[in-house]
Amino acid sequence: MPSRIPLVPSTSSVPLLLIILLYSAAASDAVTACDPGDRAALLRVKAQLGDPAGLSSWRASSANCCAWDPGAVACGGASSGRVTALALCSLPDVSARVPAALGDLSALEILQIVSVPGLSGPFPASFAGLTRLRDVNVNGTSISGAVPASLLAGAANLSTLVIANSKLAGPIPVSLSSFFPNLRYLDLSGNLLTGAIPPGLLLHGSFRFLLLSNNRLTGEIPSGYADADGEGLYAVDLSRNQLAGDPSRFLFGITKGTARIDLSWNALEFDMTGVEFPHHLRFLDLSHNRITGSVAKSLRDVRLEHFDVSYNQLCGEIPAGRFMAAHGAECYEHNRCLCGAPLPPCNTTV
Repeated sequence: MPSRIPLVPSTSSVPLLLIILLYSAAASDAVTACDPGDRAALLRVKAQLGDPAGLSSWRASSANCCAWDPGAVACGGASSGRVTALALCSLPDVSARVPAALGDLSALEILQIVSVPGLSGPFPASFAGLTRLRDVNVNGTSISGAVPASLLAGAANLSTLVIANSKLAGPIPVSLSSFFPNLRYLDLSGNLLTGAIPPGLLLHGSFRFLLLSNNRLTGEIPSGYADADGEGLYAVDLSRNQLAGDPSRFLFGITKGTARIDLSWNALEFDMTGVEFPHHLRFLDLSHNRITGSVAKSLRDVRLEHFDVSYNQLCGEIPAGRFMAAHGAECYEHNRCLCGAPLPPCNTTV
């Protein structure tokens, strides 16, 4: 199979913003007394999680919660002592519902819950109080229920929403775009989501990510994800769904700023022959669809690090020259009648 590179940096790692915040907090929190209300809320979170071993440093006898388990709790400044960032990561012994006490951390700006497979249930109603949230990263849990758009509606400055590899179900709320006008990174991959992709989930700005792979989404990709200014999306991963239609009319184009596109394992149908792919593109996977025509000549001018159009209905001679030499035969396997390097030569017999 074609060589693989990640579509985006793994969301299981601590976001750079959180690393910076925790590092800066480590220098000042030794003399910062944490807010008593936040300290009590953290102790309730620990109890509601069943007192996991990974939170053993969270002790009632330790008054300064800003110094608990460096790398997990960060406070916002030397004067406030409010908890502004919280990371609950790699807690294999947890078997509990999402702690309602998390909603009592009203100054929280960054919340990360990663690799806590025993964490289940929907997001509690108390999350409506987290109005300062800017970045939410939930990955590798058993959290279920609907995408909590209305629950987090008060967090108008939310820019990153990751709830991946969990058990969310139902449709993606159309209201996401109106609730979160600053949203630029949306990752709901690896859930049980159904229905169509709503238009306008990410409205403005460059460097936007739309990651909805490994769900049960149907219908066509909305044409609104092609900006009039040509920016489009930086990365789009809609692979392993049940999407249909022709996205080539708006998703591709030489002037687009898109760097990574994965539409594999769907039921997309379009003629690839005349498609012009973005010159910035570095990752393109269109495998396991119903794409017809010939391999687009525009790909000769695109320096792809990953390329796969296997398992389609392509036919004709593969374009040669420039960057096409980097793609092996496995990138083209299981098509109708492709020929030419790196496949066997075309039959020119009349």
